[in-house]
Amino acid sequence: MPVLVLILTAIFLAVVGQILVKKGLNSFGQIDFSSGLIRNFVRIYLSPMVLIGTFVYLSSAFFWIYSLTKVDLSFAFPFLSLSYVLIILASWLLLGESIPLLRWIGVIVICIGVFLVSKS
Repeated sequence: MPVLVLILTAIFLAVVGQILVKKGLNSFGQIDFSSGLIRNFVRIYLSPMVLIGTFVYLSSAFFWIYSLTKVDLSFAFPFLSLSYVLIILASWLLLGESIPLLRWIGVIVICIGVFLVSKS
């Protein structure tokens, strides 16, 4: 498997995991930790969406670690900034979040930077 595919898989899984965790947390509404930190923490982590999201997010680490056995960290690490781009897109499309113009401009700058790194 090409190393770029490994890196992008790690990033994609991390983003999917984060979105699943967020969707799971949104289902709880406002959480009042004054009724017990550990009780609420356990309740949150036993939520199927949060549990699956956490598992998906952790699975991205295996692809990331394997990628690092193939390329220099200085090459691979800048690609992680694509997770910012994908999180913003997924938050907008899947969670209905409002994204301000300045954040979209930042996404474009990140994409240009990743493109430049990939050419080196």
